[in-house]
Amino acid sequence: MNAIETTGLTKRFRGRTAVDDLNLTIAQGEFFALLGQNGAGKTTTIRMLTCLLAPSAGDALLMGESIARNAEAAKAHSNLSPQETAIAQNLTVRENLMLIARLYGANKADAAGQAEAAMREFGLSARARDRAKTLSGGMQRRLSIAMALITKPNVLFLDEPTLGLDVRARRELWKTISALKGKVTVVLTTHYLEEAEALADRIGIMHEGRLQALGTAAELCAKANATNFEDAFLALTESEAETEAAL
Repeated sequence: MNAIETTGLTKRFRGRTAVDDLNLTIAQGEFFALLGQNGAGKTTTIRMLTCLLAPSAGDALLMGESIARNAEAAKAHSNLSPQETAIAQNLTVRENLMLIARLYGANKADAAGQAEAAMREFGLSARARDRAKTLSGGMQRRLSIAMALITKPNVLFLDEPTLGLDVRARRELWKTISALKGKVTVVLTTHYLEEAEALADRIGIMHEGRLQALGTAAELCAKANATNFEDAFLALTESEAETEAAL
């Protein structure tokens, strides 16, 4: 069974098609990156796959469960670390983790144990009693991911996890994210091309709502006849008007 299978997945907003007939398969344990310029349809795709937005047409299966026919069952297989860090700023690190564990049904003792395990895994134990608002941006992102993973999802969606971080903090978070490979299916959206190239097993490039290209970074470079991934991305997301102007 694949982790994610989309068939004709489409979302329209008042005559504008944000995601157009998306057909995509992501294997269990795969680290998949979804790239595209602003407005390409990445966030809308993630919102549909996490059952925050109903599709206009088509369907997707998460671990075999349909987001269109059985959204609650599909949603139970995934969790999301959103672009806007979803942590309670006035709660401590431990309290944030325990809150999520309790919301997903753990009793107090089990939630405490899950929080301790999550803090060890993500290097947060030394800050357990600190309020979240005192953490650096990188540590807050790490906490956000730990909160998404405390429920043991089969699929983890990371929406722009390193947005706004400095280079050092971004690289540190890369190490944390990279350690998830093979443990959980990860779907990453990012504007940092080097991030996708460094972390992802495969990369999908969306453009104007459609899946424009799919493959490893090397395969996408070969497809675009480019010597580096940045040039490949630019070539694969060129509009028809830009292509005609270049000829």
